Amino acid sequence: MTEDRAGMPKQTPLGWPPRTRRELLVKTLWIGIWLIFLSSPVEDLVNGGHGTGATVAGSLGLAVFVGAYLTLVFRNMGRPFSPRVVFTLGGILGVLAPVLAYTLGSAWLGLFVYLSVAWGATLPLRAAYWAIPASALVMYLVGLHSGEKEARGLLFLVALIGFAMTGVGQLVRTTIELRKARATVAQLAANEERLRLARDLHDLLGHSLSLITLKSELAGRMLPDHPDKAAQQVADIEQVSRQALVDVREAVTGYRRPRLAAELAGVQVALTAAGVVAEVPAEPDLADVPEEAESALAWALREAVTNVVRHSGAERCAVRLLRRQTLDGPVLELCVEDDGSGGSGTGPGNGLTGLTERLEKAGGTLEAGRARHGFRLVARVPTAPAAHVGSGA
Repeated sequence: MTEDRAGMPKQTPLGWPPRTRRELLVKTLWIGIWLIFLSSPVEDLVNGGHGTGATVAGSLGLAVFVGAYLTLVFRNMGRPFSPRVVFTLGGILGVLAPVLAYTLGSAWLGLFVYLSVAWGATLPLRAAYWAIPASALVMYLVGLHSGEKEARGLLFLVALIGFAMTGVGQLVRTTIELRKARATVAQLAANEERLRLARDLHDLLGHSLSLITLKSELAGRMLPDHPDKAAQQVADIEQVSRQALVDVREAVTGYRRPRLAAELAGVQVALTAAGVVAEVPAEPDLADVPEEAESALAWALREAVTNVVRHSGAERCAVRLLRRQTLDGPVLELCVEDDGSGGSGTGPGNGLTGLTERLEKAGGTLEAGRARHGFRLVARVPTAPAAHVGSGA
């Protein structure tokens, strides 16, 4: 089970650019909240009593500052610029913030908050640890010229928010690296599976095809003078080819059979990608569970989680795997419970009907329906008795 199968995530993961109009609106609103510190400079331009030249210069400086800040911090968050671009845009911010605050008054000290955020989000950690306190110190020195009270109030905020952004930036970079690592692991797993398939097919068919080729050559040589011996070789060829076909079918059936451990790992990825809080158990002990029963549980888990992702609208989903002793013997019970609506259907769909038939074939049962806070599916399959497990059966 993969993210593609689960559908698009409900929320944009950290470090990803917005992909829909709604996600773009959410991120724009988030950015807008942090632009609140620009209210003082804008109000100062409107009501500060500055001359025409100072107002025009302040407006242009503020526009350049905001444009450089948004470009540097938000537009490429998680996809950093080259060091030259970072230092160029950061240099623009580092010059405009003290110049505007020094020449136009204490109302402009809030620009240092954005300067500190920019340093924390874009600079390497070692450089940021020096640049952020330096920004706070410059802000305080500029504030001594225009408004010491305002400078003292912002001193702690400038340092705190800058260091907080170093953590956010590090989290974004780590998330991207983990996503790339997961993609690499998936690719390596796919390559390993291809190699295993090629190796198994070679082991299954290599000997059989070589034997068929040899016997075909013998039959060709014997056909003119010894037709009875040639017929025996042809019969052997038929027997070998039929056995090879059986071996291939068994191998393909094994590849197509889902494994419960793999499905549990896929469930965690699918639910997380869909924005659902997942509770998934660790890799289970399936030593005494028949392959057919394990396959039936894996299909039940896959169908249940697919319904949770696509139809339920749930926010939480819990997957539990328990061993129980019943009147009919020991069973392995799979329970998938969510807090969603359970879909809009009024009866069991084709998926649940197929699961019921599959579980009954393995000697198991299926229960599905509304729970107290959502929808619950319970699948049970029989396991080997405890005495058999202890004897190594």
